[in-house]
Amino acid sequence: MRIDIMTLFPDVVLDMLCESILGRGQERGYIRIECHQIRDYTKNKQRQVDDYPYGGGRGCVMLAQPLYDCWKHICDEAAMRVHTIYMTPAGSVFKQNDAKRLSSEYDRLILVCGRYEGVDQRFIDECVDEEISIGDFVLTGGEIPAMVVADAVCRLIPGVLPDEESYTNDSHWDGLLEHPHYTRPAIWMDRAVPDVLLSGHHENINKWRQEQSLIRTRDRRPDMYEKLELT
Repeated sequence: MRIDIMTLFPDVVLDMLCESILGRGQERGYIRIECHQIRDYTKNKQRQVDDYPYGGGRGCVMLAQPLYDCWKHICDEAAMRVHTIYMTPAGSVFKQNDAKRLSSEYDRLILVCGRYEGVDQRFIDECVDEEISIGDFVLTGGEIPAMVVADAVCRLIPGVLPDEESYTNDSHWDGLLEHPHYTRPAIWMDRAVPDVLLSGHHENINKWRQEQSLIRTRDRRPDMYEKLELT
């Protein structure tokens, strides 16, 4: 899996995505994440990437031309049109099933990070295949959402995590929230680890974890709980 991120802050994005699990995944060749500085594709000395919106209003809008030239460079390098996602609060809300879909259906993605009031709609119409939001709120730019999507997708690529159980037991994989976790010591601040987890009885432990997962989902996410088909 390769992900190309179009951004005004490539160093910030790479600093995050080249550490820890994703960093090791790149070192081992399972994934590759590249950032592209949009300003490198401007056509004036000021390296201008934005201008005032037609029709008036506050703020500025990112210009279509440098975005397009950056996008075209990536596609030309790939010798194909790459599935392109624009990170925007106006997009569909990103969920675990989207991470599954993107990781299984595509070998290469482009993530476009907007800034200011957004990007010229004509670039979206011409180049973008999908618009994604990470929630019903607004951030100062698309870099954090792009990192969220890249992280969620890349951790599902075979080899990035040790085995499938590393993510198939996570929250949201099968419509449930994950059960609580405990580690040493057995008692901390007068709070004890549940006895079943110390029993060594794996069947009882699995049953406890399933029950706790259901309880947590029911209490914290009744919207998810209502969709479950319980026996």
